[in-house]
Amino acid sequence: MRSFLISLLATTCLVGCSDVSTQLDKAAASTSEVVSKVKRSPEVDKLINAAIAGTHAYDITESLTTEIGPRVGGSPQEALAREWAVAKFKEIGLQNVRIEPFTMPYWERGIETASIVTPFPQPLYITSLGGSVATPADGIEAEIAYFPTFEALKNAPAGGLEGKVVFISGRMKKAPDGAGYGPANQKRRQGATEAAKRGAIAVVIRSVGTDSHRFPHTGMMRYAEDVKKIPIAALSAPDADQLERTLERGQTVTLKMTLTPKWLGDRQSGNVIGEIIGSERPDEIVLVGGHLDSWDLGTGAIDDGAGIGISAGAAQVIIESGLKPKRTLRVVAFGAEEVGLLGGYAYVEAHKDTDLDKHVLATESDFGAKPAYEVKASVKSGESVVRDMADVMGIPFVDAATNGGPDIGPMFAQGVPAMRFQQDGTDYFDLHHTPDDTFDKIDADEIAQNVAAFTVMMWLASETDTNFRGE
Repeated sequence: MRSFLISLLATTCLVGCSDVSTQLDKAAASTSEVVSKVKRSPEVDKLINAAIAGTHAYDITESLTTEIGPRVGGSPQEALAREWAVAKFKEIGLQNVRIEPFTMPYWERGIETASIVTPFPQPLYITSLGGSVATPADGIEAEIAYFPTFEALKNAPAGGLEGKVVFISGRMKKAPDGAGYGPANQKRRQGATEAAKRGAIAVVIRSVGTDSHRFPHTGMMRYAEDVKKIPIAALSAPDADQLERTLERGQTVTLKMTLTPKWLGDRQSGNVIGEIIGSERPDEIVLVGGHLDSWDLGTGAIDDGAGIGISAGAAQVIIESGLKPKRTLRVVAFGAEEVGLLGGYAYVEAHKDTDLDKHVLATESDFGAKPAYEVKASVKSGESVVRDMADVMGIPFVDAATNGGPDIGPMFAQGVPAMRFQQDGTDYFDLHHTPDDTFDKIDADEIAQNVAAFTVMMWLASETDTNFRGE
């Protein structure tokens, strides 16, 4: 592996990279050029030193994943996570700590089993996709209809799949920015609808992930309103390979599958909020956050315990420094992101008539805990200020739009300026939505680099006179 660590101080660093993209190599060269030109204030140096030397995010993430564990939106575990977040936010010194509740439909996973019945009987590792309907109680047993890609299914003629289980393969490509996720995710979101249109009774897909572990990846799916709902599950990558090899033998392959998920009505979720009140412009808000919920297979460390740790940890560094930001710094632990960005939309609804127009900049950490290699921004004015922020942090600024992150997207659509640190996600989808998303995957030094980046961004966004809204 090749990596670069650009020195911000004699003993500190912020930037890392993977070895799979020339984009990262260019970033390294660009960073080397700008860092030598950057002048940092004593306050920024103090914050960077404290963030890099500390274990703020590491400790917060450890606490969440150990004391709460899995926390599906609307579940009792997510409710416990909100209580945890309130206590943690108060513990680190945030002010005005509160929960803004909202209701949501709650889906619960049940039994999930699958096996090849013929020609070579053997078990398969599967998981239900979020929102899937159940099979009959005694399961289904049917012949497999194979499609190598989602596009092949979409191009298939109407009908012809009556009584069959559709298997959609298609491998996701690795990329530092996760560019392969969107294309691969189409089969997860739309596979059940397209298969049902053609008469199928169920669907299994190759997991939307980049690993070769025998862990299936879950994630939310969607049904079209005017199409029959059929059950859908994801196979681990090795099991998808096994099924493909079986199909290559040219014999009829029969699959048995049992899924028993269910919808349990409306439950409560909520966003947990804490603040550092601004000393001069308290009505102007710089917002950072992550999402508090996770899927139920792992303990939600990279997705998105790390984001909670990074955003709250950055606020903790500022509080412990004794420095007083001019603008209010608001930390939000969003609820129910995984099941449809519900916390992000609820936040907009709760704030649109009060202070949403006072949000001057927003960003989210929701892509693991690997170092950032570039900075993006979508602001109406003050792009030069964001460029200066990036230079101070030793991370290249790229001229590309961003909505700030999944939960920031709804408020960005309402005019809130956004920026984002693009973290190295080369291996993110090895773990994403699987039982392997656990705390041992978090590296203390790497997550501290993220805290340093967020800390500097929050401080400089507070101190500048620039209004990123262009007002």
